[in-house]
Amino acid sequence: MSRTLASLLALTLGSLPVINHAMDTSTVNTDDPYLWLEDIEGEKALDWARAQNEKSLAELEARPEFQPLFEKNLAVYDSQDRYPSPSIRGEHIYNFWRDAEHERGLWRRTTFDEYRKAEPAWEILIDLDALAEAEGENWVWAGSSCLQPGYERCLVSLSRGGADASVTREFDLPSKTFVDDGFQLPEAKGFASFMDRDTVMVSTDFGPGSMTESGYPRIAKLWRRGTPLEQAEVIHEGQASDIGVWAYQVHTPERVYPMVQVAPTFFSQKTYLFGDDGLKAIPIPADANIETIFRNQLLVSLKSDWTRDGKTWSQGALVSIDLDDLLAGEGTVQPVVLPDARSAIDGVARIRDRVLVNRMTDVRSRLTEHRLVDGQWKERDVDAPTMGQINIVSTSDDSNHWFFSYTDFLTPTSLFEAGTAEAPVRLKELPAFFNADPFEVSQHFTRSADGTRVPYFMVARKDLDLNASNPTLIWAYGGFEVSQTPNYSATIGMDWLEQGGVYVVANIRGGGEYGPAWHQAAQRENRQKSYDDFYAVAEDLIARKVTSPAHLGIRGGSGGGLLVGMLFTQRPELFNAVVCQVPLLDMWRFDKLLAGASWVEEYGDPDNPDDWAWLQNYSPYHNLDADKDYPRVFFTTSTRDDRVHPAHARKMVAKMNDMGLPNLYYENIEGGHGGAANNRQSARVQALIYTYLLHELR
Repeated sequence: MSRTLASLLALTLGSLPVINHAMDTSTVNTDDPYLWLEDIEGEKALDWARAQNEKSLAELEARPEFQPLFEKNLAVYDSQDRYPSPSIRGEHIYNFWRDAEHERGLWRRTTFDEYRKAEPAWEILIDLDALAEAEGENWVWAGSSCLQPGYERCLVSLSRGGADASVTREFDLPSKTFVDDGFQLPEAKGFASFMDRDTVMVSTDFGPGSMTESGYPRIAKLWRRGTPLEQAEVIHEGQASDIGVWAYQVHTPERVYPMVQVAPTFFSQKTYLFGDDGLKAIPIPADANIETIFRNQLLVSLKSDWTRDGKTWSQGALVSIDLDDLLAGEGTVQPVVLPDARSAIDGVARIRDRVLVNRMTDVRSRLTEHRLVDGQWKERDVDAPTMGQINIVSTSDDSNHWFFSYTDFLTPTSLFEAGTAEAPVRLKELPAFFNADPFEVSQHFTRSADGTRVPYFMVARKDLDLNASNPTLIWAYGGFEVSQTPNYSATIGMDWLEQGGVYVVANIRGGGEYGPAWHQAAQRENRQKSYDDFYAVAEDLIARKVTSPAHLGIRGGSGGGLLVGMLFTQRPELFNAVVCQVPLLDMWRFDKLLAGASWVEEYGDPDNPDDWAWLQNYSPYHNLDADKDYPRVFFTTSTRDDRVHPAHARKMVAKMNDMGLPNLYYENIEGGHGGAANNRQSARVQALIYTYLLHELR
């Protein structure tokens, strides 16, 4: 797995111009005078970033809105009233927790009985603040992987400053100490998983030539205790052009499945079962996803049609087949969930006796349980709310115990415990950080340029005056089959809704709201469909007199940063504020920067002249025009983001500066792809963003 020189006139839908999105590609200049800004931690580049920060922060933090917003945000992020998110491991509930006293955080655990209490007693496993201070490192928690079923040993990952790359260390849970001379991996974008107590499956940076062009491991090895990493035994070696190679285990009560997965592209993979006789390729479509294994049934979600034994299973279906039969060239495919035009599968998990499926219908969740009875799948609904977003939070491989959450735009997230009673029990819930009573959520549908029906959610005051002057913010993503669903956000409520703003989430093509076809419709040369969907939402809001261009802002991050970058360069007259976070913007060099090579299947290959002929139309960096009146864009990024290179935002701002185009820029010198490494940084970034939006759109 994300924008003035002149005031804009409020336009009605009828007066919006017809835009011809084609351009004369022969005039694009790919020479780049700002390449020096790609030196991530170079002194010159960092001095430039600090100078931009100083100018922007001096303006934004001096505005009267900033400090109250920051203080409210920090109080929420540090609040002790948040419930601790559970992770089931054996007989314990694990949790990672940050608050005002523990800025970097605590890794801790408790029993199920304790967790059900309002104030559980926690056993502290790692105090990350103390560890960082003792070692003089800016550690950020990056997760853990533990040996099942006893969970006495874990591989703990720690990131410097929030980067994707991390170091890995073996940790002994009974003694709560790192293991001297245990399994330890140096900093890399790698992954390690126990095969048994003395053997680890590892994909990491083994030295020159061991990483792919995308910056991920291309070799998986077996590493035995007491031997140097250099002597680890190769399991599989991929190609430099692959996205990456990963080795891991799928644990079930009946059997353990060592697996190796090779990803030739972002949306294709080849998976192998690893055993004493080597690797056996699992013969499923390259773009299908293995969701889980249940009683030797391999559950697969289909991204394209799969024809087997004379029967075709449709794109978007969830099906199963006995794994051993499949490897032997036999077996019968069984349907688990079949697709329809308004629905999509949003998650699959397993517990001891059932498979759980989370799906959406018109972007609203529905949760079902599936039992295997006499070789066929039987479905029943889980008693859960259905008007917002459900997430399967944690499951147990060894029992029927599991947790899920429910939220919507105005309902604080609730945690439900399931598997211990006839119906799920609401166990915990977030406090209401803002008063939702004056607001309501509505879902609307509009038509894109090609007639496609596009949904969007709107959150606004119940007594909203349709006077075309309401400050309105649209959020969207539109890529990688990532869905944008209803979600409670204290900062949106406090910093935007309570300040008189209208909040909109646009479910544009490129996402996964209606399954793989919704995503594939806007890949590569078809990306304009995402932009057209967004324009249709914006124009519908204007036609309904919710807002007007003078009061309309847009926000997106990562691939959504590319989205809003293109929106303001294509249609600058339509928006008066743009928040562009950790963005992709230079589509000529995106595949040369950090993890960018892994996204060629989504966007196209700029080194292929046929791809570049249309890809350059979707490169905001190459579409800037000094003679256009753009909204004043606020760019944010992070120096330690090792997924989307900070040079995308840096170079865009440098170019705009030289063109005399106004903008604001904030680069967090740490923070990773999320843009912040701790609660204080998160609170600050959000306060900066909403201070900017309130000033531009009121």
